[in-house]
Amino acid sequence: MAITAAQVKELRERTGSGMMECKKALTEANGDIELAIENMRKAGQAKAAKRAGRIAAEGAILVRHCDEGNTVVMVDINCETDFVARGDDFQSFAATVADRALAERVNSLDALVGVMLDKDGDQTIEQARQALIAKIGENIQIRRIALLESPAWVESYLHGERIGVIVAGQGGEASLAKDIAMHVAASNPSVVAPQDVPAEKIEKEKEIFAAQAKKSGKPDEIIEKIISGRVSKFLEEVSLQGQPFVKDPNKSVGDLLKSQAAEVSAFVRFEVGEGIDKTDEEE
Repeated sequence: MAITAAQVKELRERTGSGMMECKKALTEANGDIELAIENMRKAGQAKAAKRAGRIAAEGAILVRHCDEGNTVVMVDINCETDFVARGDDFQSFAATVADRALAERVNSLDALVGVMLDKDGDQTIEQARQALIAKIGENIQIRRIALLESPAWVESYLHGERIGVIVAGQGGEASLAKDIAMHVAASNPSVVAPQDVPAEKIEKEKEIFAAQAKKSGKPDEIIEKIISGRVSKFLEEVSLQGQPFVKDPNKSVGDLLKSQAAEVSAFVRFEVGEGIDKTDEEE
């Protein structure tokens, strides 16, 4: 049967796909728009699977706070190119995902992908992700999500869209929470306090320091002191409390918190593309 311009227009508006793709889908479905949409969605899933192995190391970090102020959620959503990351389609999808994550108080990827993209809609976030892949032709991944809650305060900081921090704690002046979030963004600590560093990590560092120290030829008792000193310095460098405060390096973050009778209970820092091998792969 003949496919009319009106049918193509309606399918384009409903799917966001190109004119020729819509005309082809309608032809294959004998003009049945609903069947064409179903077939396009199936094809989109196939495209999504094909592109799943392609490197997605660009994207955006998004943060959402609840109105009550004691819950904050952060998501890391990735694509392949900065061009797509700045595009309306990606930005709209990412913003909606962040909104829905907060609305549903989601704290895991497994739960997030099953959430409806629109509260009263019929498409899950995962289905919307696959449809977006089919539309724009790039791998889109919801890589990470984190949610923090605190009866006292939660705060966030975004450095553009590439670095995001959320932090929870209690006590201190009004500006302290934002200062701590900014510090985490700049200095990238691994844990809140030195005692939070895993024992196996400390032992691994000790082995490295010991191997380095033994090359000096110094007596064993001196070597032990050298190792102890280096471990202490390591714990300061990787812990929030031990790091020099970015706004005043003459004091540590721990000293700052203590001076205001404040505590940080948890923080999460995301950076777009961190830990991803960006070696080019073929499609």
